[in-house]
Amino acid sequence: MPREAVSSEALPPPVGPFSPAVRVGELLLLSGQVALDPKTGKLIDGDVAAQTAQVLENLRTLLGAAGKSLADVARTNVYLTDMKDFARMNASYARYFEPPYPARTTVAVAALPLGAAVEIDLSGR
Repeated sequence: MPREAVSSEALPPPVGPFSPAVRVGELLLLSGQVALDPKTGKLIDGDVAAQTAQVLENLRTLLGAAGKSLADVARTNVYLTDMKDFARMNASYARYFEPPYPARTTVAVAALPLGAAVEIDLSGR
C-alpha cells in the first residue's frame, strides 16, 4: 500500500528526517509532537499541563490537514520525562477527548527533544 505524507504549513517543520503524519490506506499515523509554538518553532514556556495542551493543539491542526479530528483518534502514546507530572498531564489531556476515549500508553523517558516535558503521538482512521 502506498504511503502519503501529511503536513500543515500552520506548524513548524519536523526537527528530523520524518513526516509529521503518514496515511496508509485508511490508517493515519501522526509522529510524536512536543510543545512547539507554531509561530516561533520554539518550545513553549510552561509546565507539563501547558505543554500537553500545546501538543494536542498542534496534533489537532495536523489532523485537520488530513481531514480528521481528535474524535477520529484510536490510540495515543504519551511520553513524560517525569511520572510525577502524570496527574497534571492527564488533566490537560482529558479536555481534548470524549468517550469512548482512545486507547493510551503513558511511559517515562530519560529525555525528550528540545528539553520538552511531554511528547504525544497518535493514530486513527
